[in-house]
Amino acid sequence: MSDTLTKPAAPAIEKEHYFSLSFVLSRVLNSGVIMSIEKNDHELKGLEKAIAKLTNTRYVSLFNSFTGAVHGALWGQDIVYGSTARIDNASEQERKFANWLGIQLVTNPQTEAAYSAIAVDGQNLHRLDQAVRDSAGQSPVFVLDFTGLGFGPVAAIASNDELIWKKAERLKIFGAFDLQTMWTQEESSPELQPAAQFNYRLSPLVAACVKISLLRRKQSS
Repeated sequence: MSDTLTKPAAPAIEKEHYFSLSFVLSRVLNSGVIMSIEKNDHELKGLEKAIAKLTNTRYVSLFNSFTGAVHGALWGQDIVYGSTARIDNASEQERKFANWLGIQLVTNPQTEAAYSAIAVDGQNLHRLDQAVRDSAGQSPVFVLDFTGLGFGPVAAIASNDELIWKKAERLKIFGAFDLQTMWTQEESSPELQPAAQFNYRLSPLVAACVKISLLRRKQSS
């Protein structure tokens, strides 16, 4: 009996991503970049673009922890000490963090959810696109937690509201506005300066690894 010919499986990474993928790998492996604050950084911007495309949003901010992303999502909407917020299916971590921030959680369905959280790991990566579609329109912000992929704590917020993005970036030491000030020696958007900033900046090395995982994912039908 002759062997049955089968159509080879589609490649995990589409051809248009070959160059960017090889560039990321060679850059990370050759430079050993860990916490680059270069003006022409590629890894962080590349992950931001991948997440923006995934979520169909215009603005993405990266964080080195899930709680950092939650903080950015809340602060970006002026949900601060003394405020109330609705966080659907809040984990113990989220409840404790909200309490630490002085934010009271409510379950009132008339209150818009503060954000839509999606935890990503190796088991559900292929269903990520569907999870995003299911959560679309439920809140002003996506909070995506990629920590489960195994590259270290990493998360992001994605939104179509530029002000949310600006405030979230302002929350980070060496966020977009800090770097703009450093490069131009001129303060940018001082009216958005928070009382305190946090070490939430993501390592470009981790960003590169997460981006590769997103490029390699196989979407479920």
